[in-house]
Parts: sequence; C-alpha cells; structure tokens
Amino acid sequence: MAIGRRGVLAGALAGAAWGGAGQAPSGNAGRGKVKLAVSSYSYWHFKPVKFPIEDVIDHAAELGFEGVEILHRQMKDESAGYVNGLKKRAFERGLSFPLLSIHQDFVFPARDERRKHVEHTRRCLELAARLGVPCVRLNSGRWKTIPLFDDLMKVKGNEPPLPGYQLADAIGWCVESIEQLLPHCERLGVMLALENHWGLTTDVGTLLDIYQKVNSPWLGINMDTGNYPGDPYSGIERLAPKATIVQAKTYYGGGEWYTLDLDYPRIAGILKRAGYQGWVSLEMEGKEEPRAAVARSYQVLRSAFA
Repeated sequence: MAIGRRGVLAGALAGAAWGGAGQAPSGNAGRGKVKLAVSSYSYWHFKPVKFPIEDVIDHAAELGFEGVEILHRQMKDESAGYVNGLKKRAFERGLSFPLLSIHQDFVFPARDERRKHVEHTRRCLELAARLGVPCVRLNSGRWKTIPLFDDLMKVKGNEPPLPGYQLADAIGWCVESIEQLLPHCERLGVMLALENHWGLTTDVGTLLDIYQKVNSPWLGINMDTGNYPGDPYSGIERLAPKATIVQAKTYYGGGEWYTLDLDYPRIAGILKRAGYQGWVSLEMEGKEEPRAAVARSYQVLRSAFA
C-alpha cells in the first residue's frame, strides 16, 4: 500500500493541528514528546448524572493536557450548537480532540443487526468529522452469552460463543462490517482504531487477526494498557508496533471493576522502542474523586513520557 496506517493518522493529526494536510516526516525527523489527552470517561464512569464535557475541557487545559478524548455516550446531544460549542471551547484553550470513543457491536449472526451497528458507526464517523476528530475508537463486540458486563469482568472476558457458532464466524462478521465503513473513512478523512476491549478483542491474537484481514490504512489499533486477562506487558509488547493511539488506564481509589498497578516508565519504554509517536489518552477508571485522580494521573504520565 502507498501509505501505512500510522502515516494516515499522523497526516490527519497534522492537518487538525496546523490546518493543512500532509504526510508525517519519515524516520526520527520531527519527533517530539508524546502528547497527552484525557478521556471524558475519566470523570464519569457511566454514573446516573453525566459529567459535562465542557468541564472536562476546562480541567484538562488547567492541568496541561494537550487534548480531550470524547466519549460519545457522554455527549449531551449531537446538535450543531453543542458540537460547535465544544470545538470552540477546546480551540480557545489550545486543545485538540484526538479521539471519539463510541460503542457498537458487530457480533450478531443476523445481518440486519450488524447493519444497524454499521450505520451507527457511519453516523459517528460523520460526527467525528464535524468535531474535527481524526480517529474513532471501535469495538469488535462480544457474544453476549454472559449478559452482564460485571459478570464478564469476573471471568476476564472469557465468554463462550453462541450455540452453533465459533470464533471464525464472529471474526468474519467484524471484518465484513469494518470493510463497509472504509469508504466513509476515506471520504471523511477519519480513521477507525480497533481496541483490545472486553469482547472478541480481549485476545490480542484475535484483534490482530481482524486488523490484518481488513488490511486497510484506515483501520488502526487503539492499544489500551489495562484490558488484558493476563500479563499486560506481553500484550503491550505485541500491540505497540502497530498502535495508532494509546489509552492509558489508572485506578486511583481502586478500580471500578479491577485494579492494576501499571508501570508507566516501563510502558513508555516499550512504546519508545516501537517507534510510537502518537497520542496517549488517560482513562482514569478508579473510584477516587475524578478531578484529584486525573491530576495525579497526569503527573504519572507526564513524568513517564517526558
């Protein structure tokens, strides 16, 4: 292919930051420090009352973050007034929106059900373009044979297939669904980034299988540092060379579902050796008061990625 996945994302980010399109410099030319963003999810965790994204933007700017990752479900609505207000607020505070994180699921035997989720993702790609976001976080989805997410966490994402189906079927549904979205990605200039999330892609090998079968510069990998059923560092080592964006978990006050003691200097070293130059977006998933926990997390990440 003429341009790699990282090249597409780097060019899109350059355009968003500087107002023009362009190819990222090759090799080490132009290499700078990793930029830090914070996910709006860090302040909310799906509680009954949504934490306003406007307040996330203000707090992120106060702390020194360069960007805000927007969780789609946390948005008040998709009206032009609201969307443009978020863009204006971020611009006035010198912040970018590197990622829109959405929820969708391609693991359905019924084609009509998959089509609904493809259409939802297409609308989110359009929304991302309106927000000036160059990348949309994508899930594979899951079998849903364990109905409650809390129960899925208890078995570390190890969910049995639907009766009569196997993993290869679900991988095929994911690949087919993503391929339908690629023309929209190219038209809008917005990438998709498949996350190692709880579902099919809990398994790093399955994630890489889907990624390689799609084989498009418009599909990248969103490497989460915390979503591994076993040793996180071996998974991070495998995904780091292909990562187009990174989500960095912290768990101050104890995690909502589980707690990991992640070594961020070690993780930063893995990413550096892999040549990673993209965004690192904080997902604070602990129970501590979010403003305090996000501030503590910022210091950890800024020190590790200095």
